[in-house]
Amino acid sequence: MWDKIKDQAKTFQQSQGTRGASGSGQGSHGPAGGGRPGSSSGGSKAQLIGMFKSQLASAKNELKSGAYRDASMAMCALVAAADGRVEPAERQRVEELIVSNEVLQNFPADQLRQRFNQHVDRLLANFEQGKAEALQVIAKAAKKPAEARAVVQTGMVVAGADGSFEPSEQYAIREACTALNIPPSEFGV
Repeated sequence: MWDKIKDQAKTFQQSQGTRGASGSGQGSHGPAGGGRPGSSSGGSKAQLIGMFKSQLASAKNELKSGAYRDASMAMCALVAAADGRVEPAERQRVEELIVSNEVLQNFPADQLRQRFNQHVDRLLANFEQGKAEALQVIAKAAKKPAEARAVVQTGMVVAGADGSFEPSEQYAIREACTALNIPPSEFGV
């Protein structure tokens, strides 16, 4: 799994160099490379998360809309609650990831925390209803392909922050991709 995502990230990173020169705002996302789901390449997981963070940071000036902010917070909550529960330590860890994320610093930390916690609370109160609401918010970012992909990358960063990418998190990412009209295979999920 990580090998596929790593290949996709390298392709995106290469396209970002081209995008930066052309200013088009939309990089090309080639299909993910080989590897089998669940495969691991050891220490490369941290490198991969670092690559996604770098890619997001390179697009920081393009990711300032309310739709991106809201969709990213819904995505973070959906990934955090993917297994049906969110322990207090996990909630705090994700909040710390959110407020320390370079791109998300485009927005006031209090707004981010409020939106994230609102989605988490809804997911914990009634998972199916909370998930439907989160996916509706995520879908609003589909109007801008660069933002839509950044929302998925934000979810991937959160999902991989603990060093594992659980099946429930992969499923949440696939559902978000579907809501954003992005083939999940583009991100290796």
